[in-house]
Amino acid sequence: MTWQAEIDELRRREAMAEKMGGAEKVARQHRRGKLDARARIAGLVDAGSFREIGKIAGKGHYNAAGDLTDLSASNLIFGRADIEGRPVVASADDFTVRGGAADAAIHRKFTQCEKMAHTLGIPIIRMIDGTGGGGSVRTLEEIGATYVPAVPGWSDVIRNLDTVPVVALALGPTAGLGAARVVASHYSLMVKGLSQLFAAGPAVVEALGEASDKESLGGSAIHTRNGVVDDEVASEAEAFQRARRFLSYLPGRVGQPAPRTKPRDRIDRREEFLLSAVPRDSRQVYSMRKVAEAVADKGSVFEMGRQWGRAAITAFARFDGWPVALLASDPSFLGGSWEARTSEKVERFVKLADQFRLPIVHLVDNPGFMIGLAAETSGTIRYGVQAMNAIYRATVPLASVIVRRAYGIAGSAMSNADEFQYRFAWPSGDWGSLPIEGGIEVAYKSELEQAEDPAAHLAAIRERLNRVRSPFRTAERYAVEDIIDPRDTRPLLCEFAELAWARLGTAS
Repeated sequence: MTWQAEIDELRRREAMAEKMGGAEKVARQHRRGKLDARARIAGLVDAGSFREIGKIAGKGHYNAAGDLTDLSASNLIFGRADIEGRPVVASADDFTVRGGAADAAIHRKFTQCEKMAHTLGIPIIRMIDGTGGGGSVRTLEEIGATYVPAVPGWSDVIRNLDTVPVVALALGPTAGLGAARVVASHYSLMVKGLSQLFAAGPAVVEALGEASDKESLGGSAIHTRNGVVDDEVASEAEAFQRARRFLSYLPGRVGQPAPRTKPRDRIDRREEFLLSAVPRDSRQVYSMRKVAEAVADKGSVFEMGRQWGRAAITAFARFDGWPVALLASDPSFLGGSWEARTSEKVERFVKLADQFRLPIVHLVDNPGFMIGLAAETSGTIRYGVQAMNAIYRATVPLASVIVRRAYGIAGSAMSNADEFQYRFAWPSGDWGSLPIEGGIEVAYKSELEQAEDPAAHLAAIRERLNRVRSPFRTAERYAVEDIIDPRDTRPLLCEFAELAWARLGTAS
């Protein structure tokens, strides 16, 4: 007597589950240029590492004799897997079963998937391709009543945001609850032309008198530029690669150190181009991204959110293998001035770094908060102060490098001035309460009005001020700690990274 008959039945049910929505619906998914849910998991995680949980959960179909004839599997597939040898919870919506609607996922399976991440302290990746939470309006007739909206297990979604890295990949149309699950993450992606995200789809919006299609209503061109989603990619394969790389910079959970990789770059590497990277003409721009790539370990800079809040660059990088959160100005957009979106982006990124205990490196070229009617209308000062507050509240070590400008309140948000300043300035450093170029006429208004030759007098004032604005004058007063050769930036930041991680505690 054995239990082989039951094992055979188990294998039969598993085979039914692997059919997902059936051959015809899976083929339709592929014709749309989309991978099916199981192929997505296989493409994301380390080969052979996925152990599915609740595979045979779903709706069984039985004949009059009570024998199972078919199984409609749950459209949420999840389980334990590895990414680069580190454990994760991997999940994927199966659009071939009821369009990925959450009411076909089985609520307990959904909640158990989320609970697994924060209970075991491991990251969770959601691959989302679904229509929403409550099914269609037809569901009401099936139930026989309406219901007060609720999302079972949302408290677990929130707890994951507080405890473990959360990655969300939008891999198709995501509406309602699906859209909310994308946004409730630390890093989110959309595939250009394949993914759309909206509170309600075009058909529902059209009932309000606004005609649209999926792409014009909620395509990646919209949401990667308004900050709803972090990045867009060209393919699902690229989405998987970026998700894996994002997780490589973070710990498995809050309170655990992020992993250091084996150093593959010389600490003492000095890039000659840095000596002339910043133009002498303050009106000329330069590439801060090239500066960041030159000082960090080669190939280690991983930027997120490039298309929104563009005056700030938010990225992860490594210095001698140590992971850091890299914040930098982008002088090619608005001169690097912080407007509302940029300030919001800085705040979010600094909070993320502090939550997961990553040291912060800040490359500064900030002429101040954006000014003008549009800036005032969008509430720049409120968002800017919130960004500054995040920097002051951060408890991880922070090093700042003043590459060029640091003016006003926004410039002062480079670091917490009330704490030890681990700070360096390049000889190109230029700072003050407001740029001289914009303040001379105001400060010397009456004097200029009385001058016989206002233009010549203005030039003379500018020459006098240029002599005292030298960064060496500031260093004489120890109002800036050190002026350095730009080529020494990498060795000094590698030193900072080692000291910062000695303070934070390192992984064994």
